[in-house]
Amino acid sequence: MSKKATKFQKKVMSRLFRGKGIFNPLNTGYIDEHVASLREWVANIFFYTKNGNTIMIDAGYNYDRLEEKMSWLNLNPKEIEHILITHQDTDHMGAVEKDSELLFKSATLYIGEIENRYLIGESRRRVFHGLYKLPKVKTDNKKVLLKDEQVFYIHDIKIESILVPGHTWGHMVFLIDDKYLFTGDTIWFGADGGYSFLSTLAEDNNLSVQSLARLEQIIKAKQRDIKVITGHTGYSDDLDFAFKRIDIVCKPFSKKFYNPNAPYDGYDESDDTKENMKLVKV
Repeated sequence: MSKKATKFQKKVMSRLFRGKGIFNPLNTGYIDEHVASLREWVANIFFYTKNGNTIMIDAGYNYDRLEEKMSWLNLNPKEIEHILITHQDTDHMGAVEKDSELLFKSATLYIGEIENRYLIGESRRRVFHGLYKLPKVKTDNKKVLLKDEQVFYIHDIKIESILVPGHTWGHMVFLIDDKYLFTGDTIWFGADGGYSFLSTLAEDNNLSVQSLARLEQIIKAKQRDIKVITGHTGYSDDLDFAFKRIDIVCKPFSKKFYNPNAPYDGYDESDDTKENMKLVKV
């Protein structure tokens, strides 16, 4: 269902959110010497490189320009052996679903043990306040199931998985090398700080708020400079900004949450070009 779900989401979400100032993705390029972003319409996937080893964070849509844009970053899909999955939605797992181009068919997926229940059919993903069931995500990739606050290593890259349920029941965020927090769809950045992610796409908005309060405690207790990197609204070096309004849920059809910095239509990626790409020597 990945191809159909991707086409459906692009068509419907573009119409629903055009002009709402909700999605503000990074264009393809480099955040710094370790992290590269790749834009797929309103979503970002990320690559983390250290000492010649690269891991991928989320697998994005079933997106026909993925290999092309990876080449802008001098990355080859065949060389990606490890993919961290924050959650199962098709804009985060599309490139590893059965009907994708299977660019990463040999890669190992790292996903929360609770989130995996969607993949094996024990749970069904629901959005729009439980009124709509999303298609089941199917993949043949090898999986490693993760627990809350589990610390593990891929090569010499340290990864801590932290359970942040609400958007989905088993959503994980990943703290890499105690410096980079990849938050998937848990935090939405508005112009005035971070909020709990979009109300219409959550399994349980109250749970999302509770989860983010716990996440803030965990991250700030590290007493480190940490970049907070979101799946749809960029990143911030400022932890106070990132967690500023997490007790409030973003309601995407309310003018209160309009971000003037966001593009009119996030699905128009005409400005995401190789020539415009932000470069950092890696």
